[in-house]
Amino acid sequence: MSTEQLSGAEIVIKALVDQGVDTVFGYPGGAVLPIYDALFQQNSLRHILVRHEQAAVHAAEGYARSTGKVGVTLVTSGPGATNAVTGLTDALMDSIPVVCLTGQVPTHLIGNDAFQEADTTGITRPCTKHNYLVKSVEDLPRIMHEAFYVARSGRPGPVVVDLPKDVLQALGAYLPKEEVQHRSYNPQTKGERPQIEAAVEALARARKPIIYAGGGVINSGPRAAELLAHLTHATGVPITNTLMGLGAFPGDDPHFLGMLGMHGTYEANMAMHGCDVMIAVGARFDDRVTGRLSAFSPNSTKIQIDIDPSSINKNVVVDIPIVGDVAEVLEEIIAVWNERMHKLDADALAEWWKQIDQWRARDCLRFEQTGDVIKPQHAIKRLYELTKEYEDLYITTEVGQHQMWAAQFFKFNRPNRWMTSGGLGTMGYGLPAAMGVQVAHPGALVIDVAGEASILMNMQEMSTLAQYRLPVKVFIVNNQWMGMVRQWQELLHGERYSESYTDSLPDFVKLAEAYGAVGIRATKPGELDDKIREMLATPKPVIFDCCVDQVENCFPMIPSGAAHNEMLLGPGDRTEKPVSEEGMVLV
Repeated sequence: MSTEQLSGAEIVIKALVDQGVDTVFGYPGGAVLPIYDALFQQNSLRHILVRHEQAAVHAAEGYARSTGKVGVTLVTSGPGATNAVTGLTDALMDSIPVVCLTGQVPTHLIGNDAFQEADTTGITRPCTKHNYLVKSVEDLPRIMHEAFYVARSGRPGPVVVDLPKDVLQALGAYLPKEEVQHRSYNPQTKGERPQIEAAVEALARARKPIIYAGGGVINSGPRAAELLAHLTHATGVPITNTLMGLGAFPGDDPHFLGMLGMHGTYEANMAMHGCDVMIAVGARFDDRVTGRLSAFSPNSTKIQIDIDPSSINKNVVVDIPIVGDVAEVLEEIIAVWNERMHKLDADALAEWWKQIDQWRARDCLRFEQTGDVIKPQHAIKRLYELTKEYEDLYITTEVGQHQMWAAQFFKFNRPNRWMTSGGLGTMGYGLPAAMGVQVAHPGALVIDVAGEASILMNMQEMSTLAQYRLPVKVFIVNNQWMGMVRQWQELLHGERYSESYTDSLPDFVKLAEAYGAVGIRATKPGELDDKIREMLATPKPVIFDCCVDQVENCFPMIPSGAAHNEMLLGPGDRTEKPVSEEGMVLV
């Protein structure tokens, strides 16, 4: 331990640097002024001044998801902390490592309803992986280092460190990170050998297997994605990804069936329904993936690999649970598979692929671009086709129809290139997340695929883009509706469009110009490509207002509470129509 006396604020800065942090997203206020004063007197950390604390956490999420590092936010007490709650919950649901430093009133005022006081640890307990209230400067170095360890270890997640102002002003000694070890939290990373062997034997007996990979593969690191590809190719098994897992396996690989779940592909959902062995790799059986639980993959032996023991058997009871880090477990499975020289039944596998190819032939993402109105699918498909050759491309999204179309039409061949709000479905996520990605990757092309309703949630961050000259491109799929809300009202609520039409939208081109950005608008299919190229060639932030068909729905779709073989495949389908075992809607 160092004998040098530092203020609590200086200890915070020193710990951040010691943890390898280079960027903090924050917004100042009275309780954290000691930290901001310490920031002013150093050159190791870059601070990005956001315009809202929710955006600070989303920016840290984008930074974390695109780099694999822990994102860091700094907010003040009271409303600063409560504004961060949505971002913290988003990070918890999607397993994103974030450390959020919150100011707090001096310790002697806690509980007195002091100015800008809130029970931050109480409020954030349900929406963080862990949180701390620092009561003494002697505890501060240990807690800072523990916070980073907890945030990135096991199943990653957000950690709050609540910092009373008097603790930040007190003097204490610094403790390097090497001298801090968490006493009780040591996640299991290696799978148990009997479970590994049971999984290998189940796969070897499979006639209709499938791999179902989620965001845990990406959280585990690049090695996990490499091993997943190796296992898939070595066995010849089809594979599908969750929304959070896109990029964990190459999207243009013939083994890839597309995304699974509510707006996943027909072939992925039907294969999940019909498989006899399923390996869930870093996926938690979210309700948007499973549909009706009683009918989910009804005849399969289920294998689940997850580093979080609480995620196993939580939603779906599995036959072979394996607790461990995805990369380590996949390495063990591949080793046992090779040791025993297993091969799948070639004839059965060929028959399975023949069935899958028949489902693929339905071409469930097919649409027709006719007339003078841009179809939203066409807009996003052309955006993908005009950007897919960019070596350094990152896509974020807001939440809604545009999010699902982006997931359907973009093909991600590497992890950490796709940032979206999956578990919480947070409108307003995409712009600040793109901001965080752009800060982490200054030379990259970063595009936020947005809806006109979602983008307004955190539109103020255009000011942050202007201040830091961050050339984020915002591609608004503008149908003048809360599109997914309208779609559900049409299909499930008798076409009663209650409060889902946005009547007073701003002129997005003029709004871009007001923020010092470039505004571009496309209204006709024939002008779309040239205007997308103009956006890509612009070195400044861009708001692209793409005016699209107002009544287009996002298909395929599994209605809430339905099974995978009860998909709506296109306009005119309704849940009351009978569905065959092959998943065909019977008219």
